[in-house]
Amino acid sequence: ADENDSRSEENVDENENMWTRIKLWLCWSWTYLWGVWFLLIVFLLWILRTPLRLRENINYSAMVMSSLSPKFYVALTGTSSLISGVILMFEWLYYRRYGQSFIESISVRYLSPILGGSDTPTTTPDCKVWRNPMNLFRGAEYARYREATRHSALTVYDVDLTAQDHQAFFSREQDLESENQANAIMYKAWREKKDKSRIELAEKALAVDPNCVSALVLLAEEKAQTILEVEKLFKHAHRSAESQLKRMQQMVREGHRESISDLHQRRETNLCVYIRRRLAMCARKLGRYREAAKLMKDLIKEFPLMNVLNVHENLVEVLLEMQAYSEVQQVLAKYDDISLPKSATICYTVALLKARSVCEKFSPENASRRGLSPTEVTAVDAIHRAVEFNPHVPKVSLLKIDSLHR
Repeated sequence: ADENDSRSEENVDENENMWTRIKLWLCWSWTYLWGVWFLLIVFLLWILRTPLRLRENINYSAMVMSSLSPKFYVALTGTSSLISGVILMFEWLYYRRYGQSFIESISVRYLSPILGGSDTPTTTPDCKVWRNPMNLFRGAEYARYREATRHSALTVYDVDLTAQDHQAFFSREQDLESENQANAIMYKAWREKKDKSRIELAEKALAVDPNCVSALVLLAEEKAQTILEVEKLFKHAHRSAESQLKRMQQMVREGHRESISDLHQRRETNLCVYIRRRLAMCARKLGRYREAAKLMKDLIKEFPLMNVLNVHENLVEVLLEMQAYSEVQQVLAKYDDISLPKSATICYTVALLKARSVCEKFSPENASRRGLSPTEVTAVDAIHRAVEFNPHVPKVSLLKIDSLHR
C-alpha cells in the first residue's frame, strides 16, 4: 500500500511538472507568436493578391476617400465627440458610485493577467502622506504633552516633513546674501534639527531685527508655552508681515518690480496666509469660534487657489464645533466634488453627515423588509469610500473612545 501511495504521488508530481512546463512554454511562445502571425498574414496577402484584386481595391478606396465632402468629416467628428462624452459620463457615474474607473478595473482584472502573464495582483501602498491641517503647536501643546506623559507624540519622520514645509514656505537661498542679517540667521534656523538650536537662532535674529516675521513664527510655534503667548507672538508677526507686504506692493505699483523677485513676494504672501491661519486656530482653541470661522472664510475668499494649507479643513472643524451643519454641507459641496478625495477629513465628514441625516429614521427591520432607500444607499457608499480611503480612522477613534471611558 505504501508503494502504491508513493507511486501515485510521483505520478501527480510528474503531471504537475508537465502542466507547469506547458504553461511556461505557452507564456514564452506568446511573446514571439505575434511575429509569426504577422509574417503569416503578409505571406497570405502576397499569395492572394491577384484573386483579391488588392491593387484595384486600394485605388478604389483612395478614390472614395478623395470624393468625400467636408460634411462627412464634420459628422464623423461630431459622432466621435458624442461617443466620447457618453463614455466620459458613464465613467464619472461609475466612479461616483463605486470609487474606481470601470475601464481601469476591467483592464486590471481581465486583460492584465493575459498580457502580463503574471497572476500576482498589484498591491497599493498602505501609507498615504498628507499634510496635517490640524497640527498642534510644538511648544504650547506637544512639549506639554511630552512633559506630562514622558512620551513624544512626534516621530522623526513627522519632524522632517514639517521641517521641509517650513523651509519651502519661509526661507530661500537668497536670504544668505541678504542685507538683513536676520533673514540669513533664520535661513540657518529653519534647517537646524534640534529645538534649542532653532530657538536660540530665532532669538538671535529677533535681537538683530525686532520685527523679523520668520523669527516670531518660529518662537510662537516652538517656544511659547500657552495658547495666549502663541496668539500674542502671531499677532506681532501678522502686523510686521502685513506692513512688509504692503511696502512691497507699493514698490511694485511705483515701478520698482525688478528689485523684488517673485520668490520674495511669494514668501511674504505665504507668511501672511500661514500666520492668519494659525491665528484662526488660536481663536478656535480659546473658544472664539465665530472669530475663527470669519478669519478662515476671509482667507479662503482672498486666496481661493492656495490649497496647500487646507484652510477649508480647519473651517470644517470649527463649523462642526459650532454645530453649523448647513454651512459644513456648503463647504463640503465645494471641496468634495473632485475626481479624487482631498483627505480623510473631507471623506469622513461627508460620511458622518450623511449617516446622521438617515440614522434618526433608520430601522433595521424596515430595511430588511423593504431594502435601503436611496439616501441610505448614498450614506453607505460614503462610508465605504471613507474607509477605503483611510481604514485606520475608525480603529483610532474606537481606541480614543475606550481610553476616555476608562
